[in-house]
Amino acid sequence: MSAMIERRIEGRTRDLGGFEVRRVLPAPRQRMVGPFIFFDQMGPAQFAPGQGIDVRPHPHIGLATVTYLFEGALRHQDSLGIDAVIRPGDVNWMTAGRGVVHSERTPPPERADGHALYGIQTWVALPEGQEDIAPAFHHHPAASLPDFERDGARFRLILGTAWGHEAPAEVFSPIFYLHGSLPAGAAARLDIEHDERAVYLVSGEATMDGEGLQPGEMAVLTPGSAPVLAAATESVVMLCGGTPLGKREIFWNFVASDADRLTQARADWSEAAAAGFPADGRFTLPAGETEHIPLPE
Repeated sequence: MSAMIERRIEGRTRDLGGFEVRRVLPAPRQRMVGPFIFFDQMGPAQFAPGQGIDVRPHPHIGLATVTYLFEGALRHQDSLGIDAVIRPGDVNWMTAGRGVVHSERTPPPERADGHALYGIQTWVALPEGQEDIAPAFHHHPAASLPDFERDGARFRLILGTAWGHEAPAEVFSPIFYLHGSLPAGAAARLDIEHDERAVYLVSGEATMDGEGLQPGEMAVLTPGSAPVLAAATESVVMLCGGTPLGKREIFWNFVASDADRLTQARADWSEAAAAGFPADGRFTLPAGETEHIPLPE
């Protein structure tokens, strides 16, 4: 393995009934990269007319979620009253804080016509002292994100700071998250100014200082290194990382710096479901939703 690469993480796939998810974080030997604690590739998938995604309402605590699409659309509804559709290049940034409930479904027009879905979902852990902040949601259209060229590659900054650019989303610790498009022959030096960094090859053929990367694989970079990412064919990459936050506990959709917070969240979700999700409780359903995902065993 190259001295520039500290660890490789092969994505684990799961078929959700015609829809494949590939997960790289958390991994057994690499729970996080910077504050990123969850990293899933959705698709690519093709849905026939009348079919689509239906992720029923479920809760989160102690994290922020970011959804980013290459193709398709997703409708987000949450207990804050937000109803927003995300499309390719946009950013949905939901801060769960002390607790939020949301659903993700295929919008009616796409469901009726048939559609493709392809994208990345990640969770970012919140630092201690901010795990219980008020939940919030922000939609940032593609046109609002820094889009720039470097070493022949095109980058869009989704979160945080990189190479002198800053994304519009309010973040809670030093972080960066980039979508990179490399034409064949491009060679970009990854001298990004953050403590922990990783590269995920979405598609194409690329090397890191001459060592090949596989699509669906994450390469965690050696601290302080500045490898060259070179594309043999047109390639798409996601780069992420930031300052590490320390150990985090994770159960289902909950993230916390101590296990007691997880225990309380589990009890609160079960009690809310048993009581019919009262409006004055910690967890309530999005407007118009009647379903929910039960707490797993």
